[in-house]
Amino acid sequence: MKKWLGIITFATVAAVTGCFLVFQMAVVAKGNGAEYIQNGIYIGDIDVSGMGREEAAAAVQSYVDGLKEVPLTLKAVGDNTVTVKAGEMGIVWSNQDVLDEALSLGKQGNIVKRYKALKDLERDNKRYEIEFGFDRAALNKVLTEQCTQFDVEAQDASLRRENGQFIIEGGQTGEKLDVEGSIQLLETFLQTEWNKEAAEVALAITTDEPKGNKEDLEKVKDVLGTFTTSYTSSSGDRSANVANGCSLINGTTVYPGEEFSAYKAVSPFSEENGYHLAGSYLNGMVVESLGGGICQVSTTLYNAVLLSELEVTERHNHSMEVSYVQPSADAAIAESAGKDFRFVNNTEYPIYIEGSTADKHITFTIYGVETRDPSRKISFESEILSETRPDSDAVIADGSQPIGFVKVQSVHVGRTAKLWKVVEENGEEVSREEVNSSSYKMVPRTATVGTATSDPIAAQMINDAIATNNIDHIKGVAAALKAGDYTLGGTVPILPVVPEVPGTEVPVVPETPETVTPETPTPAPAEVPAG
Repeated sequence: MKKWLGIITFATVAAVTGCFLVFQMAVVAKGNGAEYIQNGIYIGDIDVSGMGREEAAAAVQSYVDGLKEVPLTLKAVGDNTVTVKAGEMGIVWSNQDVLDEALSLGKQGNIVKRYKALKDLERDNKRYEIEFGFDRAALNKVLTEQCTQFDVEAQDASLRRENGQFIIEGGQTGEKLDVEGSIQLLETFLQTEWNKEAAEVALAITTDEPKGNKEDLEKVKDVLGTFTTSYTSSSGDRSANVANGCSLINGTTVYPGEEFSAYKAVSPFSEENGYHLAGSYLNGMVVESLGGGICQVSTTLYNAVLLSELEVTERHNHSMEVSYVQPSADAAIAESAGKDFRFVNNTEYPIYIEGSTADKHITFTIYGVETRDPSRKISFESEILSETRPDSDAVIADGSQPIGFVKVQSVHVGRTAKLWKVVEENGEEVSREEVNSSSYKMVPRTATVGTATSDPIAAQMINDAIATNNIDHIKGVAAALKAGDYTLGGTVPILPVVPEVPGTEVPVVPETPETVTPETPTPAPAEVPAG
């Protein structure tokens, strides 16, 4: 019995060993084995049996490329939909390492493990899932460019003042697309829930609550600060600019913690936005620019803000002094230089800005909830630290203007100054603090003189006059030449000082303020402060 058992056992081992040898020979016979995927292996729905790595990769990638054409409908705010192709979301095959796993199946480990792996394949196919990745930048682009267009902005509750009474205008709740939340939602759907067919996906929507409520707005009744400046000597166009800028700010409600930008409120400086050409400062000269006079608007508001004790976050002085406020009490706007006047509502309640113009005076009044002690009184004082006065006139020859043209800009004294905030309680000064310091450019009295003429005698005479650097003498010569009142010998009779000809000179400037660079195709200068 033992003899027969030994014979049977030996025969069995020999048979199994023979099978393994046949198995090993079969594997080697098929293209050296490791270069091809065994039968019964799938990647996704793609049968990659017998394929090399590159062939299998191309087959799966072709399948993925086909999925890029599948339409997906995205539901945005208000049940509005946007249909895009999956490819627009940057779909990619993210687990390409399954190719190596598929190639190695049945070819790794000892002969027993490999044999078992192949026998398992004969009984049941092996399927590797395709995993997808998505380009977040592409997803973000689809959402922001195509889906956010349906967002409904919240309408903040606000105030309107008519006939001395406040009217509350109710707010409205809005809805917005949550872009980041929607990206995460889409990634989850496309990676775990998508059946690779056309589908509809509801995006993440958030409620946009309006600012303000009736209870808080009803408390806005107290005058926190008011200030008025005059522009009685301004031209019609400058006066129109001041009135226009004032109207663009009038009626603004600013909530606690919000920052107000004067530049944003009154720009753009264009005819379409109600502006005219008016006198402005440019590199120490008076020029005509759209919006000339707008800085009187920001300056008047600045002083009302100071009196209201709101937090000023940005303020710049003009390049040259203005006449409608004391030194260091001005606030310039300069588009090309990036200058703005901004402040934050640092109170616990909304504030309302009322602006008005009448009889060439502009007034800003800021309403809110008065929480300051009634005995507290504040005022602002300007301190001149230094002055610089020019010791001569300046003359500019202008060949584009005819002889007889003389345009004079008045002198600007250079100054440095500080503005002090003085606080009194019960009639006694309790504090004095510096608000700002300012430096204003000195500019001499300047004449622009026309020199264009075909008469050589007249040309010589005007150039000789310019050489004297005496503006009053130049004006006399220019007037005589314009009238033809000179001798053939080239001399000009001694003339009295000629009064400035109306319409040929800019009015005495500090009244002419600075202005913002107009939005035109011409290059913007280095700095054009607004006045």
